[in-house]
Amino acid sequence: MTRGRIVTVIAAAAGAVMIQTAGMGSAQAQNAAKGKQVFNLCFPCHSIGPGAANKVGPELNGLDGRHSGTAPGFDYSDANKKSGIVWNEATFKQYIKNPSAMVPGTKMPFAGIKEQQRIDDLWAYLSQFDASGNIKK
Repeated sequence: MTRGRIVTVIAAAAGAVMIQTAGMGSAQAQNAAKGKQVFNLCFPCHSIGPGAANKVGPELNGLDGRHSGTAPGFDYSDANKKSGIVWNEATFKQYIKNPSAMVPGTKMPFAGIKEQQRIDDLWAYLSQFDASGNIKK
């Protein structure tokens, strides 16, 4: 291999690495502050934080790890109570895209959130609250 050919191969490999690295940098981390803004879509029906109470939908304190259909005092649909869902990052992110597709018969009349970054940010916001409505330490 000639010196010119080696330089060309190295330059091409370096360019490929730069393109891959640039693509990786475009993904944003989850942002709880932005998730709080996304929660404005949920706020008419749900509450979270200290003093949260059930509304049209259940309060969302301690959502991470909670079994579906178990918020005290909320009248869930049978579909939700029997869904077997344990809320975690994966189940929430699937659900919030299209609630009625994941739990047919749910009472939640919400079309869903389609943008992945907004979903990620919303999960970052919701998952920071413990069952008492305090920010986890």
